[in-house]
Amino acid sequence: MAQDLEHSAAFLSSVLDFYASLVGSARRGAGADADPGLGGLLLYAGTLDDEVRSLAVAANIAGAATLTASGDPAAQKQAIREGIVDFAVNRLDEALRILKNQLRKKEPVAVCVAAEPGAVEAEMRERGVKPDLIAARRSSDSKIETAFVPNPTRIEPLPAAGDRTTLTWSVASAAPVWLPRLDALALACLPDDAWAERRWLRQAPRFLGRMAGGIHALRCDPAIAEDFVGHVRLADLRCELGVPVEIAITRKGLTERRRFSPAGPPRTA
Repeated sequence: MAQDLEHSAAFLSSVLDFYASLVGSARRGAGADADPGLGGLLLYAGTLDDEVRSLAVAANIAGAATLTASGDPAAQKQAIREGIVDFAVNRLDEALRILKNQLRKKEPVAVCVAAEPGAVEAEMRERGVKPDLIAARRSSDSKIETAFVPNPTRIEPLPAAGDRTTLTWSVASAAPVWLPRLDALALACLPDDAWAERRWLRQAPRFLGRMAGGIHALRCDPAIAEDFVGHVRLADLRCELGVPVEIAITRKGLTERRRFSPAGPPRTA
């Protein structure tokens, strides 16, 4: 169980890193829109490996349409089963039909083509497919950056800055009931202009699903993390918590845990 939680936490951290990079791109062109997201933008992520699995989930949360490729049928099936991609298709033209529909509606989707990335990229060039965003690491094993003109924005993991906190929370049982209530407390702590954090809290549970292992998270300012702890403490004092809650606050590599139990006062570890 501890190993499963560790794996889920690592996956969640990777998704957060990619999400930070994606919304950074959106913020630069956001204008007056309170929640610009990446709706209507196409991300080409390349090989469906562990890193791209995290990127595809982050892109769905951010609102982009994502194209990936894999010549491994088992990898495709696993990605579908775990909700990493929405559609697994055999040909690029099938993928493009799905992607064009979602791009028109500015809705997220992740599609995987059952082919080697090099072949998919060659066909994309022939068809004139021009992604708006690409996985930055693809530049190391293909000429994808120069193949698509104008050059798309490169997306790479963006770990938490030193002035940011990674806040996570989990419950001992009945997660479908209690995690949304804790999410609502986290939303209440955010300022009105924190569109990226608000979008994450609203969309991440949908796209992370069981891959998050029952852990919800937020990357935020330290003051917001402490405010969230205060909201949970107040809920505990009011006897509004029906299950034990654990909160972890990680900053600069150090993690502090706060535990609340309906049967007693909070404990700090």
